[in-house]
Amino acid sequence: MSSPAPLPTVHGDSNEKPSRAVSAFRSVRTAVSVPESELKRWRRTFDTNAKIVNGEKFLDQDSFVNAIAPKSDLTKIGRAQFAILFRVADTSRRGLVSWEDFTVFETLLKRPDADYWMAFQYFDVDSSGYITFDEFKNVFSANIGPDAIPFDFECDWVKLYLGKKNGTHVLGYNEFTQLMKGLQGERLRQAFRFLDKDQDGFIRPEEFKRIILEIAGHKLSDAIIDRLPTLCTLTPGQRISYSEVAAFYNVIKDMDMVERMIREATAKTKDGRIDQADFLNYAASSSRYSLFTPMEAAIIFHFAGRGETGSQRLALIDFAQLLDPRWKAPHEAVDTLAKPVSFWHGVGHSAYNFGLGGIAGAFGATIVYPIDMVKTRMQNQRSTVVGQMLYKNSLDCARMILRNEGLLGFYRGLGPQLVGVAPEKAIKLTVNEVIRSRAMDPETGRIKLHWEIIAGGMAGGCQVIFTNPLEIVKIRLQMQGETTSVEVAKRKGAVHIIRQLGILGLYKGATACMLRDIPFSAIYFTAYSHLKTDVFNEGYNGKQLSFLETLASAGIAGMPAAFLTTPADVVKTRLQTEAKSGQTNYKGVRDAFVKIYREEGFRALYKGGAARVIRSSPQFGFTLLGYETLKNWLPYPWAEKPRRVETALTARPDEMSQIRARNALKILLDVHGDFGRRVGSGSVGLSLSNPRLSS
Repeated sequence: MSSPAPLPTVHGDSNEKPSRAVSAFRSVRTAVSVPESELKRWRRTFDTNAKIVNGEKFLDQDSFVNAIAPKSDLTKIGRAQFAILFRVADTSRRGLVSWEDFTVFETLLKRPDADYWMAFQYFDVDSSGYITFDEFKNVFSANIGPDAIPFDFECDWVKLYLGKKNGTHVLGYNEFTQLMKGLQGERLRQAFRFLDKDQDGFIRPEEFKRIILEIAGHKLSDAIIDRLPTLCTLTPGQRISYSEVAAFYNVIKDMDMVERMIREATAKTKDGRIDQADFLNYAASSSRYSLFTPMEAAIIFHFAGRGETGSQRLALIDFAQLLDPRWKAPHEAVDTLAKPVSFWHGVGHSAYNFGLGGIAGAFGATIVYPIDMVKTRMQNQRSTVVGQMLYKNSLDCARMILRNEGLLGFYRGLGPQLVGVAPEKAIKLTVNEVIRSRAMDPETGRIKLHWEIIAGGMAGGCQVIFTNPLEIVKIRLQMQGETTSVEVAKRKGAVHIIRQLGILGLYKGATACMLRDIPFSAIYFTAYSHLKTDVFNEGYNGKQLSFLETLASAGIAGMPAAFLTTPADVVKTRLQTEAKSGQTNYKGVRDAFVKIYREEGFRALYKGGAARVIRSSPQFGFTLLGYETLKNWLPYPWAEKPRRVETALTARPDEMSQIRARNALKILLDVHGDFGRRVGSGSVGLSLSNPRLSS
């Protein structure tokens, strides 16, 4: 095995006056503000990849690429192409990048015009601050292969920018940016004219593919590249016109705008899908002028829909192969041996939800239990009792509990509540998620409204098996605080109450409990889901909700759910509480509703409604917040990751440094898809440092 080549020795006078271009290059340090935290991150990156030369740390070409190249984004842009940026960073042309050079380079990447600035530095071989015809031609020619479609440097388009006499007109930075913006379009025109041998305005499908691979192959996924020849099927004749080539080029050139329109349009439809008319209508309503022609829209849907004809309604995931050049076809396993794995996966996921739901439920219940105590006392207070009423209002009730029973009186019956809350929340969360996952469209992640209501309602119905025994014991323990001092010694614990009631007695009032919990969960989970997605835009462009947004979604959803189900909660409380002497007895749910309405009026059905809202809203807010937080902290290790469309528009902030390095190559790669590949590894800085490049 050969030993690695030694690092070059640093030469040159450190006091050497830099050229005008180098001085302008380094001036960006003061033009762009860089936070201290970002400087520290750059330093860690530099130190991790640097090598020691003459006692100092430097980056050579390979270590520089390691420092700037995205670790998972090399499928379309090769390492040799990222090495293009090494020559830009190595302003001293010594084959090494110092810490100072690296900070200047990273600061340069933060410029809004970094892609054009990088291209200008690359073409400005002699660092004169301007670009001549020879520099433009030589750098261009040095980076495309001999088998590439030829480019006519003597064409009228080039002469418009650089004049008819070579060397007479040179390009400054701003003029150069305009030339580069129109260069790919001129290459497209010349390539079509070169391949259209018959001059009849048509080329063959394989010739179209050759053009696109040269000017934009790095922007397309392998699936789209393989299907490029199918563009000929859009019109009769099995050949491709210049109009179709130009339309396809426009789609690629404006891919970011295409993606924004698709994401926003699919987010606004009920089923998460759009057809060609929806796309054009949304684009027209979102801009002052027309963005896309019907032919361009047809091309977008042709490749996203895999060539299917007719009015297709496509989801965002269908467009992934067009939007993401790294896209790979998902593997769809059909092996029957996967079924047992799916079963155990379901069991494991249910156990996972059970544990997290129990912890989160206990957390939420403990926080709001004092409010629940006041709510229960207020709901059981009856105007037919001989003598004056115990509590004037909820605040008076809380004051009397504190005075007569102390602070611990607010937590009477908390034990049974915590024991039962784990299976209750686990069943509710699990049933809701299972039904939603079964009813959800796997491509759009959408679920129809009636299925949302059914999922929540069934979750609420299933929890009654644990909720009813839990609440009847809790209520009877809470009501013991209302007894006189003579009866205090007779207070019984939870075990005694359970023995006294028996199995059937624990389900007294279960019908009323179901009448409360089924609509509550149906309203709650539906509102919670829509608050997250429709109000706080969860998932839009990869957005994750913040702590406060999650808490607000869960808390607000509990308000209508709690208030609208208060009558059923009042009836349940009356049925589950032991009637005292002089109080009305109820035979069942219907009897309780009728008697409460006749004896106490309609308002009695909403007794404790405010306290119920005040309790349920924060309880479910903190419960769901705890549940979502625990899922983020302790994710299920075997969870199936949903298919998502991840592009530069959904990049996380911690990836932006690498993304900026990739974006800095955009203009250079528009010259030719293989730009930088022919200038081999290890020779980029040397071959391009010579002002007299050979073509």
